[in-house]
This record gives sequence, C-alpha cells and structure tokens, in this order.
Amino acid sequence: MSIRRIVDLINESGVRFGTSGVRGLVSDMTDEVCFAYVIAFLESCAGAAECVVLGHDLRPSSPKISAACADAIRKSGREVTYCGALPTPALAYYAFHAGLPAVVVTGSHIPFDRNGIKFYRADGEISKSDEESIANAVINTLPITLQTTLPIVDSSAYETYVQRYLQFFKPNALSDMRIGVYEHSSVARDVIREILEGLGANVIPLGRTNTFVPIDTEAVRSEDVKQAKLWANDHKFDAILSTDGDADRPLIGDENGHWLRGDVVGILCAQFLNAEVVVTPVSSNTAVEKCGQFKKVVRTRIGSPYVIADMETELNNSDAVVVGFEANGGFLVGNDLTRNGHRLSALPTRDAVLPMLALLCTARERGWKLSRLTASLPQRFTFSNRLQSFSIESSLSIIEQLRASSTAAQRLMAPDAGKVTHIDSTDGLRVTFTSGDIVHLRPSGNAPELRCYAESNNQERAQQLCDDCLAHISRIHS
Repeated sequence: MSIRRIVDLINESGVRFGTSGVRGLVSDMTDEVCFAYVIAFLESCAGAAECVVLGHDLRPSSPKISAACADAIRKSGREVTYCGALPTPALAYYAFHAGLPAVVVTGSHIPFDRNGIKFYRADGEISKSDEESIANAVINTLPITLQTTLPIVDSSAYETYVQRYLQFFKPNALSDMRIGVYEHSSVARDVIREILEGLGANVIPLGRTNTFVPIDTEAVRSEDVKQAKLWANDHKFDAILSTDGDADRPLIGDENGHWLRGDVVGILCAQFLNAEVVVTPVSSNTAVEKCGQFKKVVRTRIGSPYVIADMETELNNSDAVVVGFEANGGFLVGNDLTRNGHRLSALPTRDAVLPMLALLCTARERGWKLSRLTASLPQRFTFSNRLQSFSIESSLSIIEQLRASSTAAQRLMAPDAGKVTHIDSTDGLRVTFTSGDIVHLRPSGNAPELRCYAESNNQERAQQLCDDCLAHISRIHS
C-alpha cells in the first residue's frame, strides 16, 4: 500500500480536469492513474453509497480503462453496476434517478488517441468544487491486480433511457417521417434507432463503422458537411441525426442536409418545452435573447458544470421551468415538467436525444420542414472552428495581449467590423464590434486547441470572421 497525492499524478501524467471530466492521452491514462482518480472521486463525492454505476463509449481504449475503474470501485468496498457501452446521458439518468454515483469512461468528441472519465454524484454531475476536492485528495492505493474481464452488462439503464422518451412523446409522434441516422462510432447508434422506431419513424442507418470517428458538433468536419448534403439529395430525408462519441451532443441535419448549429437547436428545444428560464454559456447565439420567448436568460462560462451551477441557483430561487443548453447542442432539464399531459423527469446533464425529438415533433406539429424552424428565429448566425495542437499557454498569451488593447483586438480578430464596442471576459475573450459582429477566443478545456466562435447577420460572414481570425493567429505563431 502507498500514499499518493492526486495532484502529483496530474503533474506526472498530464491527465487533468477539462470543461467536463478528466482528459488525457490514452498512453498517459495508465491503470494506476485511472484507479487513483476513481478512488479519489469515491472518497470525496460518493458518500456512503454501496453501489456505483459504470459505463463507457466505443473508443478502443475505453473497456480497459473501465476495468481499472471497476477495480477501484470494488476495492473501495462497493458493488459495480456495469451498464456496458451506453450514452453518457443514459448512464447519468439511470444513476440520478436511482440515487447512485456514476463513472463514465469517455473522451466525448476528442480524437481516439485521447480519452477521459466523467464523474457523477448521486444527485448529478460533479461541480468545479468537487473537481478541486478530487484533485487535492490524498489516497491509499493498493497494488492493482486488474481483472481482464468486466462484469456482466446490466441492461436497466438502456431500458430506462428508452422509456423516458417513449413515455413523454405521443405514440406515433414521428409516424411516417423518414429519418437518416449517421451512426459512425456513436455509442447511441442503436438506442437512437430504437427510440425513433418506437415513435413511428422510418429509420435508415448511415455510415456505421468500427473505427472511432471524433465528431465535434461545434466544428463539423468538411467531409461530414459534404456527405450530409449527398445523403439528403439521394434519400429525401425529413432529417439526418447523429451525435458525438458519447451522445451528449446532438448533430441534427435538416431536409437539405444542412447541419444545424447546436445553440439554435437549444433555443428550439427550450421553446418546445415551454421553458421560462434558460441558462447557457456566453458563446451561445444571441437569438436566445432576441427571440423574446423566455422570462430570463442567464449566461455562464463554457462547460456543463457552470451551466448546472446556475441552473441550481435558478431552481432554488423560483418554481420556474429551468433548462440549459450549450453551443454544442447538449440540452439539460433542471426540473420535472409536463407537456400535453406527459411528464418528463429532470436530467441535469447534457443530452442529445431530447433536442432531436423536440425539433422533429415541433416540425410535425406545425407542418413545417426543419429548415423553416430555424428560419423562424431571429437571424443571427454562428460558426466555430479551432487551431489544433495549440498550447494552452499560447492561447492565454494571445488572449491577454488582445484584452489589453482594443486596437490590437480589432486588427487581429475582425479588422473590417468596426470599432470594439464591448469586451466580455466571462470565458476567454468575446468581443463585439460596431457592425454587430462578435468574435470569441478561448482555449479548449479538453485538448491543446484554441477555439474561435463568431456570430454575424449571415452564415457566410460568421464563417469568414472565424476563419480569418484563426488564419491571422496561425500566421503569427507559425
């Protein structure tokens, strides 16, 4: 037995907390590191729980990491409810309503050579203060005698997740709708099809692969943009649906194969649920305020823990229907709610399936195409992209230089957008110009990347702002 400080493991391995959960290179996520993180989580956040829910995504490294996590759970004196490969929101929903902590092995949308672990207390996703407690923990580690096989899969979480939607939406709500599901390596590829078919849709599977595909719903790959348009033209779909790797972020394409932005999806889903208070990061589309359909909009830093924290504050201060969403499209429901006599239980963590179904049902109820739904909102357009293999230190240095000089910010971020009228430092540097254009820079919390978010009055301009800003930065640091 030995004493280990988690902070030492962080410094030695580089495996550390990002915007949601710990992340690192697979080569650095050794049995010892994963074992220690789980022990620290259980000792810091799990209380007297006698059982822990465990699951993972379809990354090739996830089963082995899950085995180390299972070993840690057992050696802490607790039982493992192993749910196998399942969407993160399905695992979180099952654990939340069973009153159990959960551990989910997933790297979400980042490349396959990286992975991560997400942690959930019995009452939901861990907070930033919980992350600090885990990082500062001092634990006793036992020699790891890793079991080569994981426990038998318990299907309860899968079944509970499916029923959440089949019971809330009307029977045959999607009857005769023709929907393509871009399956790739999404862990939700089977459960999405079962839910859609359970609501009467005609589902056509597309692009299934056993090779992990790092789908980022905020920076969709050019090949996926082209492929969606080809699929839409060939199959005449009502919609094309997909998710990131662990299915807490939706990717929704309209009848033309045009991928909808996640923050637009969030606004439309909030409208469908008759939300009164919306909590969303500073990077989300300003149409959420401009549409005028919510009593209150709360802006946060980027990352679900920040969204959840402000949702909890709103829930404590009123009995309003509180929801949250992120620019990646992940949608959170703060309290139980009812629509058309059907009850939807709370799920205060990102989910991809609810916004998919909400948009499809809205289109069906109004007799509209999905493209008309987006056109019904105030016409503000966003685009985002990133510079990969770009260190956090370099990102922070650039942001500090631009924050210190509005002239430099204008020249680098949007030289033809007019003067700087507002600077928001909630998370990174978000600058508004006299033209109404917005450019936002921040380092990624999950990988060595510099992210850029842009907003304007048309899509081409938003993309130009983003691409030009990143190109300027790339030239300076090449």
